[in-house]
Amino acid sequence: MENKTSEESKGLGDTIAKVTHALKLDVLAEKVAHAMGEEDCGCNRRREKLNELFPYKKKDENQQ
Repeated sequence: MENKTSEESKGLGDTIAKVTHALKLDVLAEKVAHAMGEEDCGCNRRREKLNELFPYKKKDENQQ
């Protein structure tokens, strides 16, 4: 799982990833996935999908 806490969030998925990382829920998700025989918890795929569905749009400096 990537640590993207210092980068600006591109969308909702990045924000959720930052919160789950801060609460150490990402570590728990990985441990549960491995215990169930999975290679990956799927967090990165969900983060990317949420960023795609709910991107943060920067306001154009020329618009008010």
